[in-house]
Amino acid sequence: MDNILFEKDIQLRVRYKETDQMGVVHHSNYPVYYEYARTELLREKGFTYKAMEEGGVMMPVREVGMKFLTPARYDDLLTIKVMMHEIKGARLRFDHEIRNEAGELVNTGFVELVFVNATTRRPCHAPEWFRQLFESK
Repeated sequence: MDNILFEKDIQLRVRYKETDQMGVVHHSNYPVYYEYARTELLREKGFTYKAMEEGGVMMPVREVGMKFLTPARYDDLLTIKVMMHEIKGARLRFDHEIRNEAGELVNTGFVELVFVNATTRRPCHAPEWFRQLFESK
Protein backbone atom coordinates (compact mmCIF):
# COMPACT_ATOMS: atom_id res chain seq x y z
CA MET A 1 0.00 0.00 0.00
CA ASP A 2 1.14 3.54 -0.67
CA ASN A 3 2.23 6.10 1.89
CA ILE A 4 0.01 6.95 4.84
CA LEU A 5 -0.49 10.71 5.02
CA PHE A 6 -2.30 10.74 8.34
CA GLU A 7 -3.73 8.29 10.87
CA LYS A 8 -5.83 8.47 13.99
CA ASP A 9 -7.38 6.17 16.61
CA ILE A 10 -11.01 6.89 17.46
CA GLN A 11 -12.97 5.12 20.19
CA LEU A 12 -16.60 4.16 19.93
CA ARG A 13 -18.80 2.15 22.29
CA VAL A 14 -21.16 -0.33 20.62
CA ARG A 15 -24.76 0.66 21.17
CA TYR A 16 -27.56 -1.88 21.63
CA LYS A 17 -29.31 -0.83 18.42
CA GLU A 18 -26.19 -1.82 16.42
CA THR A 19 -26.40 -5.49 17.40
CA ASP A 20 -28.36 -8.32 15.86
CA GLN A 21 -30.40 -11.11 17.48
CA MET A 22 -27.15 -12.89 18.40
CA GLY A 23 -25.86 -9.85 20.31
CA VAL A 24 -23.16 -9.24 17.69
CA VAL A 25 -22.57 -5.97 15.84
CA HIS A 26 -24.48 -6.28 12.57
CA HIS A 27 -22.21 -6.14 9.52
CA SER A 28 -24.04 -3.10 8.12
CA ASN A 29 -22.67 -0.95 10.97
CA TYR A 30 -19.01 -1.25 10.02
CA PRO A 31 -19.18 1.26 7.12
CA VAL A 32 -20.90 3.65 9.59
CA TYR A 33 -18.01 3.15 12.03
CA TYR A 34 -15.54 3.80 9.18
CA GLU A 35 -17.32 7.03 8.30
CA TYR A 36 -17.35 8.18 11.92
CA ALA A 37 -13.59 7.61 12.24
CA ARG A 38 -12.86 9.18 8.85
CA THR A 39 -14.90 12.27 9.71
CA GLU A 40 -13.07 12.69 13.02
CA LEU A 41 -9.65 12.24 11.38
CA LEU A 42 -10.49 14.98 8.87
CA ARG A 43 -11.94 17.21 11.58
CA GLU A 44 -8.66 16.96 13.52
CA LYS A 45 -6.91 18.52 10.53
CA GLY A 46 -9.43 21.38 10.48
CA PHE A 47 -11.47 19.99 7.60
CA THR A 48 -15.17 19.14 7.36
CA TYR A 49 -17.20 17.58 4.57
CA LYS A 50 -19.62 20.47 4.96
CA ALA A 51 -16.88 23.01 4.15
CA MET A 52 -15.79 21.05 1.10
CA GLU A 53 -19.35 20.75 -0.20
CA GLU A 54 -19.87 24.49 0.33
CA GLY A 55 -16.71 24.94 -1.76
CA GLY A 56 -18.26 22.98 -4.63
CA VAL A 57 -16.65 19.56 -4.17
CA MET A 58 -18.27 16.35 -2.92
CA MET A 59 -16.70 13.02 -1.94
CA PRO A 60 -18.98 10.06 -2.72
CA VAL A 61 -17.91 6.51 -1.88
CA ARG A 62 -16.53 4.57 -4.85
CA GLU A 63 -15.69 1.28 -3.15
CA VAL A 64 -15.87 -0.40 0.27
CA GLY A 65 -14.23 -3.65 1.33
CA MET A 66 -14.37 -5.44 4.69
CA LYS A 67 -13.07 -8.51 6.44
CA PHE A 68 -14.64 -9.80 9.67
CA LEU A 69 -12.26 -11.52 12.10
CA THR A 70 -13.97 -11.76 15.49
CA PRO A 71 -17.36 -10.49 16.69
CA ALA A 72 -17.85 -7.16 18.39
CA ARG A 73 -20.68 -7.12 20.91
CA TYR A 74 -22.97 -4.72 22.72
CA ASP A 75 -21.12 -2.30 25.05
CA ASP A 76 -17.67 -3.21 23.68
CA LEU A 77 -15.36 -0.21 23.52
CA LEU A 78 -13.88 -0.34 20.04
CA THR A 79 -10.79 1.46 18.81
CA ILE A 80 -11.00 2.34 15.14
CA LYS A 81 -7.66 3.13 13.51
CA VAL A 82 -8.20 5.08 10.31
CA MET A 83 -5.34 5.70 7.90
CA MET A 84 -5.53 8.20 5.06
CA HIS A 85 -3.43 7.31 2.05
CA GLU A 86 -1.88 9.27 -0.76
CA ILE A 87 -4.31 11.12 -3.01
CA LYS A 88 -4.21 9.70 -6.54
CA GLY A 89 -5.92 11.92 -9.11
CA ALA A 90 -9.56 12.14 -8.06
CA ARG A 91 -9.32 9.20 -5.62
CA LEU A 92 -8.63 9.05 -1.90
CA ARG A 93 -8.33 5.81 0.09
CA PHE A 94 -8.77 5.18 3.80
CA ASP A 95 -7.89 1.91 5.54
CA HIS A 96 -9.47 0.89 8.83
CA GLU A 97 -8.60 -1.52 11.63
CA ILE A 98 -11.08 -2.08 14.45
CA ARG A 99 -9.94 -3.64 17.74
CA ASN A 100 -11.84 -4.54 20.88
CA GLU A 101 -10.77 -3.68 24.45
CA ALA A 102 -8.61 -6.83 24.60
CA GLY A 103 -6.70 -5.55 21.56
CA GLU A 104 -8.08 -8.28 19.29
CA LEU A 105 -8.50 -7.34 15.66
CA VAL A 106 -12.25 -7.40 15.02
CA ASN A 107 -12.49 -6.04 11.49
CA THR A 108 -10.38 -4.57 8.71
CA GLY A 109 -11.59 -2.62 5.75
CA PHE A 110 -11.10 0.18 3.32
CA VAL A 111 -13.12 2.94 1.73
CA GLU A 112 -12.21 4.67 -1.51
CA LEU A 113 -13.77 8.08 -2.14
CA VAL A 114 -13.80 10.18 -5.30
CA PHE A 115 -13.62 13.96 -5.48
CA VAL A 116 -16.59 15.15 -7.57
CA ASN A 117 -17.58 18.61 -8.79
CA ALA A 118 -20.84 19.37 -6.95
CA THR A 119 -22.42 21.04 -9.99
CA THR A 120 -21.42 18.69 -12.82
CA ARG A 121 -21.15 15.52 -10.68
CA ARG A 122 -18.00 14.67 -12.64
CA PRO A 123 -14.74 13.52 -11.02
CA CYS A 124 -12.23 16.26 -10.29
CA HIS A 125 -8.86 16.56 -8.62
CA ALA A 126 -8.66 17.22 -4.90
CA PRO A 127 -8.71 20.95 -4.14
CA GLU A 128 -5.20 22.32 -3.67
CA TRP A 129 -5.99 23.50 -0.13
CA PHE A 130 -7.04 19.93 0.74
CA ARG A 131 -3.79 18.48 -0.61
CA GLN A 132 -1.73 21.04 1.29
CA LEU A 133 -3.61 20.32 4.50
CA PHE A 134 -2.43 16.70 4.50
CA GLU A 135 0.80 16.75 2.54
CA SER A 136 2.28 19.20 5.05
CA LYS A 137 1.59 16.66 7.85
